[in-house]
Amino acid sequence: MDYSTYFTKSTTEKISIDLLGRPLIFDNGQQILGGYIVETEAYLGKRDRAAHSYQGRRTAANEGLYRRGGTIYIYAQRQYFFFDIATQKAGEPQGILIRAIEPAWGIKQMITNRSGKSGPLLTNGPAKMMQAFGIHNKDWNLHFLSKSPFTIDLNDNHKNYARKIIASPRIGINQSSPTWASKPLRYYVSGNPYVSRMKIKDYQPNNGWELLS
Repeated sequence: MDYSTYFTKSTTEKISIDLLGRPLIFDNGQQILGGYIVETEAYLGKRDRAAHSYQGRRTAANEGLYRRGGTIYIYAQRQYFFFDIATQKAGEPQGILIRAIEPAWGIKQMITNRSGKSGPLLTNGPAKMMQAFGIHNKDWNLHFLSKSPFTIDLNDNHKNYARKIIASPRIGINQSSPTWASKPLRYYVSGNPYVSRMKIKDYQPNNGWELLS
């Protein structure tokens, strides 16, 4: 399955869940960095009060959401950068924020990129993940995944081996409309230490994955 099909074949919520366990890899030109996706957030476009495209808002900054599914949308808040992928057909501005990965490749370099931070602190949040990749700009914004140094392996999937996948309200959504602030549009592997705000007491054996036979 190619990216165009994958990111338009289903609802944004279902794609967000299906991404859990898939490898996200960044090739920095010298080595491969990355890990398994353990946390995502769905943003449902024009009707979603928390989405950058709410009510059809379209600017140069959020143009990535309006491109065809599989297009990278990188945005910045203060000095931090966030990695999203557009979903659905062009003109339907929905997307998925990749919130966290469990590191698996290039860990030593990612620790260096994070100024020595290791363990869960390495990638347990969207800005931390981008710092671990060494990304401090929006150079790859608006690029299609297959024409970028990013890869999501659609043939390698831990999703089926997660003991439990949790749906919860998104993080940091503060607004007057409680409906959208409380919608369970954040998805994560239960008990995985690399999930944002996962408490040590909630860590699960094997990081929440079922052991493969």
